[in-house]
Amino acid sequence: MDRVQLILIGLPLFLFCSDILNLFSPPPPSKPVPAKPIHHQHQQQQYPPIQQTLDLPTQTIGGGAGYGNTITINFCSSCSYRGNAVTMGKMLEASFPGIDVILENYPAPLPKRLLSKVVPVFQVGVMGIVMAGEQIFPRLGFVTPPAFYFAMRQNRFGTIATAWLLGNALQSFLQSSGAFEVLINDELIFSKLKEKRFPSEFELKDIVGKKLSNSRIVDGRGAGVLWS
Repeated sequence: MDRVQLILIGLPLFLFCSDILNLFSPPPPSKPVPAKPIHHQHQQQQYPPIQQTLDLPTQTIGGGAGYGNTITINFCSSCSYRGNAVTMGKMLEASFPGIDVILENYPAPLPKRLLSKVVPVFQVGVMGIVMAGEQIFPRLGFVTPPAFYFAMRQNRFGTIATAWLLGNALQSFLQSSGAFEVLINDELIFSKLKEKRFPSEFELKDIVGKKLSNSRIVDGRGAGVLWS
């Protein structure tokens, strides 16, 4: 056996033996225990005033106006809008405690979805023709394969790669709706399809705050009529 064979055989054996030794070797000694309680007690003495200062603003933000209200964000998942939807949802939950935020996919129209199902068939067909066109065309009634088959056959890899990349881009386009629709209690308050842009965090927070304040005013009037 030459040196290359010895290295190829000895390296896996060395790694296997080292894994076995690490498996049955005793764990390393832990750190001294007395140092932890002292550090923990020191942190506990400092944390209460910091938590008290942080709890005050969270109780005043929104004033509990979000309870009983639901915000639905319909976004295009194939457009990579999920990150924006999650960011907006967390912002609304922090600004209006108690509000329910639901994230849902906004599908593309039905004709585009049906066309997107045809794209994989086209990709598989191109690969099948390139790899086995000589057996496929005679069964379809062609005595000799068409001229485009020989052009595709000359560059198999390029033809398959082009069909795969173009098919994926076309399928992503057909499955995308470009939507980012925000609804509060099933009422549309912002539509990217109409505005042709994303809402800013401050804009969306202001719209939701106005809607919640208007709903509280209406509920207050209704309650006054009932109690009168």
